[in-house]
Amino acid sequence: MNYVKRFNEISIEDVALVGGKNASLGEMYQNLSAQGVRIPNGFAVNTQAYQYLLDANDAWDKLHALLDDINPDNVSDLQDRGKACREIIYKCEIPDDLKEVILSEYAHLKKEYGDDLCMAVRSSATAEDSPEASFAGQNDTYLNIKGEEALLDAYKRCVASNFTDRSIHYKFDNNFDYLKVHLCVVVMKMVRSDIGASGVMFSIDTETGFKDVVFINGSYGLGENIVQGSIDPDSFYVHKPTFLKGYRTVLKRRLGKKELTMVFNDVLNEGNISLEYTKNRVTTEQKKAQFCISDDDIMVLADYAIKVEQHYSKEAGFNKPMDMEWAKDGLDGHIYMVQARPETVESQKKGSTLELYHLKEKGRLLTKGYSVGSKIGTGRIHYIKDVKDLGSFIKGEVLVADTTTPDWEPIMKIASAIVTNRGGRTCHAAILSRELGVPAVVGADNASDVLVNGEEVTVSCAQGEVGYVYAGILDFELEKTDLQQLGKTKTDIMMNLGNPDLAFSLSCLPVDGIGLARMEFVINNYIKAHPMALIHPEKLDAKTQEKIQSLTSAFKDNQDFFVKTLSEGVATIAASVYPKPCVVRMSDFKSNEYASLLGGGQFELDEDNPMIGFRGASRYTHSAYKEGFALECAAMKRVRDEMGFDNVILMIPFCRRVEEGKRVIEAMQKQGLKQGANGLEVYVMCEIPNNVILIDEFSQVFDGFSIGSNDLTQLTLGVDRDSQIVSFDYNERDEGVMKMIEMAVLGAKKNSRHSGICGQAPSDYPEVAEFLVKLGIDSISLTPDSVLKTIKNILEIEKNLS
Repeated sequence: MNYVKRFNEISIEDVALVGGKNASLGEMYQNLSAQGVRIPNGFAVNTQAYQYLLDANDAWDKLHALLDDINPDNVSDLQDRGKACREIIYKCEIPDDLKEVILSEYAHLKKEYGDDLCMAVRSSATAEDSPEASFAGQNDTYLNIKGEEALLDAYKRCVASNFTDRSIHYKFDNNFDYLKVHLCVVVMKMVRSDIGASGVMFSIDTETGFKDVVFINGSYGLGENIVQGSIDPDSFYVHKPTFLKGYRTVLKRRLGKKELTMVFNDVLNEGNISLEYTKNRVTTEQKKAQFCISDDDIMVLADYAIKVEQHYSKEAGFNKPMDMEWAKDGLDGHIYMVQARPETVESQKKGSTLELYHLKEKGRLLTKGYSVGSKIGTGRIHYIKDVKDLGSFIKGEVLVADTTTPDWEPIMKIASAIVTNRGGRTCHAAILSRELGVPAVVGADNASDVLVNGEEVTVSCAQGEVGYVYAGILDFELEKTDLQQLGKTKTDIMMNLGNPDLAFSLSCLPVDGIGLARMEFVINNYIKAHPMALIHPEKLDAKTQEKIQSLTSAFKDNQDFFVKTLSEGVATIAASVYPKPCVVRMSDFKSNEYASLLGGGQFELDEDNPMIGFRGASRYTHSAYKEGFALECAAMKRVRDEMGFDNVILMIPFCRRVEEGKRVIEAMQKQGLKQGANGLEVYVMCEIPNNVILIDEFSQVFDGFSIGSNDLTQLTLGVDRDSQIVSFDYNERDEGVMKMIEMAVLGAKKNSRHSGICGQAPSDYPEVAEFLVKLGIDSISLTPDSVLKTIKNILEIEKNLS
């Protein structure tokens, strides 16, 4: 019998013989190596070897006796029987001829890599990596394996892991026969990521199904910490459409804590083999403050991910997003692919029904972390500290744990929600939660400390990339919309958006672009420091300088931090609708809002009425802020010219006078943002009566107008919209305000300029929407929660007008 196959003899058609992991490694080794995708060489110990091992030791009947009548939902019985099954395998003797074949292939591999070859020995089940079931983490992997005895021992332990408690229960849940899923083993050259880095990546956004990005997690050392959920990894996104056009930039990045680094263990421990060959070290503070891989590394990974997805999609005849593992070798500096399998959740969703969860009330925030999925769950807290306590968990409770492993699957599937202290969005807990359709918040740090057993909570994953846990059972609704039945409006319906973390989750909305992207959200929540404070830190006190240093330590300097963080936040929003237009408003903080930023008090005056003070266009060419505006321009130039988002239209807020507008256009040109170059359009907010009165003159300066109904109402009626005592006089439907809007739309039309509105009035008041549609306004931009309702309303209006 031929018990082994080399990678160059294996293809994806061989799953039944060598298991999913082996088949995919062989497929990539044969087909993608020539395209520059690096895959370590190795061989598969196949199903014939598995059957032979069990036949030769009369193990089948013993296993049948334990498994034929098992009830996997009885946790304690599952644990007892699983342990007994594994003991049967441990006691098996590997037949001499099978030993000889395995060791012969080991010797062959040493000829390629040298006598000091270090190996990764990994399980590869015949049912794993199918489109419906990933088998993520169900079976064992052993790293840093050297020598014949260690190789044979690791092989047998991998086979035994076919009967871990988690694997037995997972097979039960996915309707696989326990004894018909055979366990093959991968033996491959070990990538020295213990002195490099490693991670997981997907060719799709795991939480939203947004198909235009590669999502990468990474950390120092061996990759087991990421998949086990032991650490908070770095994360990166790359935009596939612009990458394929030749642009090479990171779309978005987030620095993880990377608390531990898994390395090889030079001193072997007796007993637990999983601890024998590897160990964890606490990551140094210096390394925690840096990203684990460079931008060049990220581009290599994106290239690999796109090539892998394209290859498997071509083979399948349809788009096939992939779930991949990678490792960077600390010796040769190269990055290797060490696994690829189909993504099993978002890519399997069918139909055209859009499901959106909405919280209908607010509650006290208890903790937050990374959201997994987009659902909302409620229930009582049940903290499980150890796997031996799984039997106490009751269906419908909210599972809280330090972290979970695949062993916890029996209770994860009956939880209403899951919250863990540790882990990222590609750990096993996250992958299993996604497959089970259970909302989860992972990496919440203090969850087990602040969430009290028996306390009622609401777990929300419906608010973007951050997941929240609130006190009490909060009311929520599930909105379902059949997009095929919705129809398309003649008037462009766009969306207002400032938070990049919501961008991918909202990409499913049927909008014609982003009508207002506010950069203030990115500055306030991600940059946190006043632009001038970053440029002139010498003017700040020591404590503020220290805070800024902690924000910017992973970047080249303060200005690099500002430009990259702002550009990546804006680009993420633009990516969600690419290639549809994304109108980005330059910063429009008032002086009191700027002053609240880190170091801002040093650079802002105290104004009595900042609403009509030093804001918008007046700041951009003023000596007090023009250096800050130059940074904004540098970020927007990077978005368009380096990142490839030529769908970005820039917009100037609160431009009081035509001459002021001309000065701003000139200042932008000096910073490399030349109107008309590379298709650059510059709009202006139409929110001051003078913008309407002189619309012909403003049309000579700007390419379009976006009516800001909030400020236009305030300044037309002379009502301070921040003053509660005169709020009764603030009315967007006032006849004078409506006349101003009419003049603006018709004036823009007369001058062949774009006209849009980005206020709330069209969604709140159907008569305003009808008024705008009758005027022939080009676009209406709305808050995300009102998009679907307003589309239906405007479809009805357009139908009645036709």
